[in-house]
Amino acid sequence: MSEQITAILMPKWGLSMKEGTLAAWHVEEGAEIAPGDEIMDVETDKIANAVEATDGGLLRRRVGQAGEVYPVRALLGVLAPAEVPEAAIDAYVEAFERPEVEAEEEAAPTHQMVELGVGRIRYSARAGEAAPAGKSAPVLLIHGFGGDSDNWLFNIDAIGAEAPVYALDLPGHGGSVKAIDQPNLGTLVAAVTQLLDHLAIDKAHLVGHSMGGLVAGQTALEHPARVASLTLIASAGLGEDINAEYIDGFVSAASRKQLKPVLKHLFADASLVNRAMVDDLLKYKRLDGVQDFLQALKAALFADGRQAASIAAGVAAAGIPTTLIWGAEDAVIPSAHAGALAGARVEIIAGAGHMVQMENAARVNALIKAQLGRG
Repeated sequence: MSEQITAILMPKWGLSMKEGTLAAWHVEEGAEIAPGDEIMDVETDKIANAVEATDGGLLRRRVGQAGEVYPVRALLGVLAPAEVPEAAIDAYVEAFERPEVEAEEEAAPTHQMVELGVGRIRYSARAGEAAPAGKSAPVLLIHGFGGDSDNWLFNIDAIGAEAPVYALDLPGHGGSVKAIDQPNLGTLVAAVTQLLDHLAIDKAHLVGHSMGGLVAGQTALEHPARVASLTLIASAGLGEDINAEYIDGFVSAASRKQLKPVLKHLFADASLVNRAMVDDLLKYKRLDGVQDFLQALKAALFADGRQAASIAAGVAAAGIPTTLIWGAEDAVIPSAHAGALAGARVEIIAGAGHMVQMENAARVNALIKAQLGRG
């Protein structure tokens, strides 16, 4: 009977996650679940997110209780056909042993460091599963202003099911070099191409968020043969408008009290800005060289509260398969900018803000994976 039983486990998001709080169930016992259905909410010390079912079946038992904290890969629920007796379910739950995360997740994202021409760069790599012929070009995820590779916490594993996927910390960000001689768009593009060279990747699907979309698009303009497709999420470079209050506030904030209200611009649901998120960003901003870097990059890209660089005309003319994704409630870069690229596929996601890849990871992941098949 045990071979007919499927476990629902506490997910692992990112390298640092050890446990999570089961915030709420979205399905009742006896419900028929399909792969991709949102079945529960889980909160970590970073952020909360909905958990999608990876398998389909009848939910026979909700083992995890809402409000309780569970380690990664703990048993939270059981799927099994109706003919499996309750006694078999009881026995399965009683005998369940939590898989060892280290042994189970050899393909999980891992942080690596490399010395490139632009300096020391940190990146995450997730080995992709076998993909159909013609759809296996690797994916590179490029974060936005003040972000890092953890901005793809809810995306890298899902995309990795389709192809090898990498997420870098751009110069001046995350775990990468902070002392930058020229904090400008050219340096950020150089980091992308130099990392592709290091990884021996001739051609990649580029996925960029916010400023990372600008970097991805500029990379495509300067090196079109190396870009299989573009997925631009709440992208900079498609219009002049940008929320100067957010940019200026992020750069100048020096305390939790100053930074927290600024970060609320990023989400449609401001409650997602928790203490750990604020503290992590403050630690980053207090590192040697970061403040000078952010000031200089702001001056290069967002001087006088306007976007200085534009990729719209060039990308539209290049003919590279492109998808634009935006949160309808984006308070940093207007979703109206999604109309700037003629011929691009566009999706505006309701109920999400600037960090749409976190607020509605399921839909964003589906759109990215669809784009991989077009590039």
